[in-house]
Amino acid sequence: MNINLKTERLFLRPLTLSDAKEFFAYRSDAETNKYQGWIPQTLDDVEAFMAKTAKQINLPDTWFQCAVIEKKSQKLVGDIGLHFIGPENKQLELGCTLDKNHQNQGYATEALARIIDFAFIDLNKHRIMASIDPNNLPSIHLVERLGFRKEAHFVKSLYIKGCWTDDLIYALLYNDWEKLSSQ
Repeated sequence: MNINLKTERLFLRPLTLSDAKEFFAYRSDAETNKYQGWIPQTLDDVEAFMAKTAKQINLPDTWFQCAVIEKKSQKLVGDIGLHFIGPENKQLELGCTLDKNHQNQGYATEALARIIDFAFIDLNKHRIMASIDPNNLPSIHLVERLGFRKEAHFVKSLYIKGCWTDDLIYALLYNDWEKLSSQ
């Protein structure tokens, strides 16, 4: 199984090497990625990153990168990382990065809602989680809008860019998503 999803304004498909230049353009931007631990310095860094990610979706203990393509322009505007957790493979961690020129337009909400629906319905996941820097208020508001609840606040638990930082864990269960979706 692979991923080729649509929303009103977006296509969601596997990230490929042909996306490398567009991916590098927004992923190398320090402002766009100020809350992330990895910022590529060169196109070679991007290609190495892509080589390490799974080529097939839903493999236990792997990361899969999904491209977020704006239908109107056919441009890569972001990506969603999907981490398939544990040998039972019933949990998923996700992360979303959008080009700063495409933020605050509802793209992240639209893309993640479609990915969440796909994960629960098509991939039969039980729980989806997100790890967020407490200073990243836009991401916190995003996951809360989607129905995630805060489950944990780990103090100085991640070493990123030479500093210890806090980590918030948000999660959403299938039963909660099902109730939200039926409203």
